[in-house]
Amino acid sequence: MRTPILCTVLPGVLLLAAALCAQQQDNSFKIRSKENTISAADIVKAFEGPRVNSYTLGEGDEISVDVWSHPELSGKHVVGPDGKITVPISGVLAVAGLTREDTQALILSTLGKFYSDLSVTVRVDRYTSFRVYILGRVTNPGALQFDSQPTLLDVVTRAGGLPIGGVGADKAGLGRCAIIRKDQMVWVDLKTLVSQGNLSLNIHLSRNDLVYMPDAGDQLVYVLGEVQHPGAFRLTPDMSFLDAFTQAGGLSDDALPEKIEVVRSTNGAHREISFKELLAAPQKTNLALEEGDIIYVPKRNMAKFGYVLQKASPLAGFAIVGSVIK
Repeated sequence: MRTPILCTVLPGVLLLAAALCAQQQDNSFKIRSKENTISAADIVKAFEGPRVNSYTLGEGDEISVDVWSHPELSGKHVVGPDGKITVPISGVLAVAGLTREDTQALILSTLGKFYSDLSVTVRVDRYTSFRVYILGRVTNPGALQFDSQPTLLDVVTRAGGLPIGGVGADKAGLGRCAIIRKDQMVWVDLKTLVSQGNLSLNIHLSRNDLVYMPDAGDQLVYVLGEVQHPGAFRLTPDMSFLDAFTQAGGLSDDALPEKIEVVRSTNGAHREISFKELLAAPQKTNLALEEGDIIYVPKRNMAKFGYVLQKASPLAGFAIVGSVIK
């Protein structure tokens, strides 16, 4: 196993990082091997989402507020994109991130300024905000909704991602799947998890995680950070930076387009691209992509972008951890 290559721009090690990254620059950009590799077990375990003991409200959740003996104050509400609801007399209340009990207490405290001896009950009618997305070789791709924090197996099983026989079973990449969380990603060994019962790999996921189940022969590139649809994309012949960038939906409102990173995971080489310059002269700056390439769009007002490529084999298999130093 090759020693992990660290190319992180940090105060105090700037010169060392520059030297290491410079050593990895290779204009020929070697094509990576076709091995189906996975991230080390300790990296997968460290990727586990923070445990959620009680469901907290979020965008899209539907709730009912019942105020005893005050039907004018009672009613149904949908948590808006801003995480707020509007309750008569109480006004606009921020409830995203609150449990049902916390929401009851908040409404009671605001109404208590105008009424006495109130009894408030909050009921969750429809759980929609704990979403996990799954794409690739599954029976039911798309957004899955949960009323509690799901594990990886919960998501894969509900999506029909573990075919044993029949149509598609010969093409499904049952050996591994990718979990993508904003600008972070790990590959999980599903065969070890399912066949050998290694439940340490059955990690809990976080809201809005993306699970990708590849075909056995899939070659992937990754677009992460401040884009509309971050994730893994199937590498097509002659695929360019602009092709992958377009599939990811382009820049988000918070993106910093002047410092887009393109990372070649096979050797740690990276390029920095200005989106404005790319549009002005695509023939000079529109890079050809290879399997495993990573496009990372940083967030506006962030001074530096650091990353770690942890290699599971000499040429492939990695976990990515984005970090920002202001």
